[in-house]
Amino acid sequence: MYGYISTLIEIYTYMIIAYVLLSWLPAARDSFIGEILGKLVEPYLSIFRRFIPPIGGMIDISPIVALIAIRFVGEGIVAVLQMVFR
Repeated sequence: MYGYISTLIEIYTYMIIAYVLLSWLPAARDSFIGEILGKLVEPYLSIFRRFIPPIGGMIDISPIVALIAIRFVGEGIVAVLQMVFR
């Protein structure tokens, strides 16, 4: 059970990284994969973009904070489930 949660978090992490890398190629976000990743990742990233402004107006660090947060929350969920179901 814990492995499934960790795997899902890892997959979502890779999706965020892929979406950020696609942002470097303007036409890539308009592709089929770019649109799917946008629909899956953008709602999560928008939470952080509301509170974290871009540095210098150009550099968006919200994906970094989002990755740290998802790892932290995921590890917390796994730890709580391990305590409950022991």
